[in-house]
Amino acid sequence: MAEAAAEEKKEEPKLESCRGWKNPEKFPVIKSEHSLVKKYLTEDIWNKCKDTVTKTAGFTLYKCISCSVVFDNQHVGIYAGDEDCYTDFSAVFDPLIKEYHNFDGAHKADLNVDNIKGNIKEECPVKSTRIRVGRNIAGYGLSPGITKEQRVEVEKLMKAAFDTFEGELKGTYYPLYDMKEEDRKSLVDKHFLFVSGDPNLIVGGMEDDWPQNRGIFINKDETFLVWINEEDQLRIISMRKGGDVKAVFSLLMKGLNTIEAYLKKQGKEFKKSDKLGYITSCPSNLGTGMRASVHMDLPNLKKKLGSDGLKSHCKEMKLQARGTRGESGGDTGVTYDISNRHRLGYTEVELVQTMIDGVNKLYEEDQAAAKEEK
Repeated sequence: MAEAAAEEKKEEPKLESCRGWKNPEKFPVIKSEHSLVKKYLTEDIWNKCKDTVTKTAGFTLYKCISCSVVFDNQHVGIYAGDEDCYTDFSAVFDPLIKEYHNFDGAHKADLNVDNIKGNIKEECPVKSTRIRVGRNIAGYGLSPGITKEQRVEVEKLMKAAFDTFEGELKGTYYPLYDMKEEDRKSLVDKHFLFVSGDPNLIVGGMEDDWPQNRGIFINKDETFLVWINEEDQLRIISMRKGGDVKAVFSLLMKGLNTIEAYLKKQGKEFKKSDKLGYITSCPSNLGTGMRASVHMDLPNLKKKLGSDGLKSHCKEMKLQARGTRGESGGDTGVTYDISNRHRLGYTEVELVQTMIDGVNKLYEEDQAAAKEEK
């Protein structure tokens, strides 16, 4: 029995960063049989691309696919170590991105809050609203491939940008590597703090040198946050209680514009392309890099449709429904996290509008389901 247990333990994936990986002699085995990497990475493409090393971060195709090689549960299965990966390894990335996003055109942006029509109805049982975007600064590697020196520069740039914040944006930067215990506990209790230990981030090279040059900025009202050097160089988050989506979007844009203005003065800008929009480490976040979400109670719809039925219904509405503990956390009672399903091929305003209209419709359907019960 002890020997059998030892054998099982050996089968557990080793959580080691891909940074030091060297190419295998043969075509790599993709453990994630149902991943998009498995579907689109052929031996011919591998042989053509395997020896290419990207300019910005010195990344290889083998490192890009590390998670689909180590794990058997990946859907996409690939990360970009820098923006060069999307061109150097386009034979894999292009068809994979096209299938995932169901889009193959030029991405368009619209960040004008005035173009949003209406808002979530006041009577909607929305507990909170949150909009986040992923951003990366051109000239540095994305998180899987960023060097230690580049990570230092990104943090230094952002700390200086935070110093330019005024009014409701003003706040405090908390470095993870030099954090007081009382601050750490407070941030954990408020669910603001990102932590280490995610298997994908470890194997994908995104937790190298942890926790150096990682940190969180929080404004004084705790409605605007910026994560530094997590899955993307920047995760910029605006949030508040209730369902005033326009106010949340407005604050997000105020912060984004202030950061961009500072970067421009330093001769820097966010990575983006006409085809892919804002460049992110995971292809699933390309385009807007945006997730707009609310937490709301849907007790009657859940009872009528069941949890799986509710999620399928939301999918038809171009929305994603999941429990409040995240994608893998399962359902938590009758409270759901409702967000835009798409990232690429739609503007920011279109995605926020879809979420607003969808949430209002879900509320109406939940009320109708309650009347059917009587």
